[in-house]
Amino acid sequence: MASAVIVAAGRGVRMCSPVAKQFLALGDMPVLARTLQVFAAHPQVADICLVVPEADFAFCRKSVLPLVENQKPIKLTAGGRKRQDSVQCGLASLDRPEKIVVIHDGVRPFVTAKLISGCIDMAAETGACIAGIPAAETLKRVDAGNVIAQTVNRDGIWLAQTPQAFDFRLIQKAFEKAAADGFLGTDDASLVERMGVGVRIIEGSRGNIKITTPADLEMAARLLENQSTAEAKP
Repeated sequence: MASAVIVAAGRGVRMCSPVAKQFLALGDMPVLARTLQVFAAHPQVADICLVVPEADFAFCRKSVLPLVENQKPIKLTAGGRKRQDSVQCGLASLDRPEKIVVIHDGVRPFVTAKLISGCIDMAAETGACIAGIPAAETLKRVDAGNVIAQTVNRDGIWLAQTPQAFDFRLIQKAFEKAAADGFLGTDDASLVERMGVGVRIIEGSRGNIKITTPADLEMAARLLENQSTAEAKP
């Protein structure tokens, strides 16, 4: 079994909306409710810590959590200034954490149960596992003037996603060391990597998008429509 930390404490400046991106409607429910539903229904997830701004607690209790069916215990925790701070707040607030903790962005609503299981199972075996996808496009490194300095060999290059799952004691130690060193990582796995611990990666999905811009929301609407059409077919 695993504990889940769902991070949704950002304000979504790139969305250019007065409503935070995690609370925008996707179909007939908020993005965040769709994400929570996948974890709430997952048989390997024992409990969920939802990290949101404290000012949004009342909204979550009224307009998000009631939409999540088959609820497991969901604890609201106030987030921090940066995502890394918010994840650390979530880890600290787990009352009785399971051996494995799975961390996921609240604005990735198309995560699948199979992907969650894959990360949890591999983390239970190796200590750390994340989802990702192999780079499919040509990569260019540019200089300060946006002039191409190098074409990067994409062999072995993957784009990190969430979920990311870890042995609880390992990720807790990684966050404590990062805080002590003043290190700010770009994802949770980077904090474990810098301790010299190997992190496995399993293939995620190009549909496991992170909704951060209006274009992302439009793509999500199309994905949801395609998903609904596929489910409606006999």
